[in-house]
Amino acid sequence: MVFSSLLFLFRFLPAILLVYYMVPRRFRNLVLLLFSLVFYAWGEPVYIILMLASILISYTGGILVDRFKQAEKMKAARVTMIVSCSASLSLLAFFKYAGFAVETVNSLFGAGINKLHIALPIGISFYTFQTLSYIIDVYRGEAAVQKNLISFGTYVTMFPQLIAGPIVQYKTIDTQLRSRTETAEQFAKGIHRFMIGLGKKVLIANNAGELWNTIQALPDSEVPMLTAWMGLAAYTFQIYFDFSAYSDMAIGLGHMFGFRFLENFNYPYISKSITEFWRKWHISLGTWFREYVYIPLGGNRVNRWRHVCNILIVWLLTGIWHGASRNFLIWGFYYGMLLLAEKFIFGKYLKKLPALLQHLYCMFFVMLGWNVFVFDNMGQGIRFLKSLFGLYGQGLWNRETVYLLYNNLALLIVCILGSTQLSQKIGIWFSKKLAGKEMALLVVKNGFYIGVFLLSVAWLVDATFNPFLYFRF
Repeated sequence: MVFSSLLFLFRFLPAILLVYYMVPRRFRNLVLLLFSLVFYAWGEPVYIILMLASILISYTGGILVDRFKQAEKMKAARVTMIVSCSASLSLLAFFKYAGFAVETVNSLFGAGINKLHIALPIGISFYTFQTLSYIIDVYRGEAAVQKNLISFGTYVTMFPQLIAGPIVQYKTIDTQLRSRTETAEQFAKGIHRFMIGLGKKVLIANNAGELWNTIQALPDSEVPMLTAWMGLAAYTFQIYFDFSAYSDMAIGLGHMFGFRFLENFNYPYISKSITEFWRKWHISLGTWFREYVYIPLGGNRVNRWRHVCNILIVWLLTGIWHGASRNFLIWGFYYGMLLLAEKFIFGKYLKKLPALLQHLYCMFFVMLGWNVFVFDNMGQGIRFLKSLFGLYGQGLWNRETVYLLYNNLALLIVCILGSTQLSQKIGIWFSKKLAGKEMALLVVKNGFYIGVFLLSVAWLVDATFNPFLYFRF
């Protein structure tokens, strides 16, 4: 079940909201837990067992770590924390990487091991990282142990961010799980944020994805440079609007149930460096790796070579986190090397360039990164890369380039403008213009959100293309 589906919008969401606000406050976590399990089981009922096992491992581990700490048995607490984390990581490693490991061994050594056909449990990377953050923070004393199994289960399974994030660290919503206040103002804010996400997903990301699929399907050797770059730009916008839309909807849903999740995107495509880009893209993942890998390794408080190793380790792990495929490993290494180059070689010179050149530099390498990211088949990725730089001799454009640009120019303009803070500035401008005219401002705002919702629903009625790209991670 996806948020951008008629089933979710008109059945699941109304049902859970009705039940949630009808029951006494002390039962609301239970309602969220049960409905979240139903939400997850809708597509993969068998993997509910895996999720429950992950919950029990971390819940029990947290209690034991806390008891050992209370008894001042820090060695036992540390061992328990390591065992609990290892058990959770083992589940993730088996289901996500075992098949890749077998293929790698076969290709390197000709072992002839039978391939493993294991379906990847949806969202396992996200909820595993959440349980890891919990047990580590309890050990560190940065979060209080959760002794209520229902509340802890709610944290792990919470359907708004279960499938594709943002990755919610337990310490950021500990208090909210124990006691939160739902208000009409917060609920309205959640609806508005959800509708923005729905519009970004359905009206922008899906259409950009269709343009990308059209260009990707063309024979690589027949694609002119501008057509190839148009296709890569379409994917660049698709993955941003798709993933940020899911985060918008997750944050909006959180508001509807009284939770305040941290932001996951901050207009990354207006960045002027790769370093800045990764401070603004998938913020929750970057924060997780910084707090639980980079800093424990020593961060930048070590000599230069250790610092270089720390950065490369984090980015190789970031690539591997995204999937069991060589392209993700290369993608992580690619960004690790770019970040090292900015930090130690040309970063200080980059800052002296005009802002436009800094931005063009950043987007050029980000788009090349997406070319690595999108193709599981490395040969296919290399062939498309050749098209990007005209190595097949097809020239800059042809009649099909003009046709595709003519039919998608409005979409590309919307994508470019939507990647900036323009919409935010327009909202502020309207608020100032209608200052003191609350009713007029209310009509304009709600009219906009209702219009986005109706257009999205109209598109969904006949839609056949409606994936969420980050579901596979």
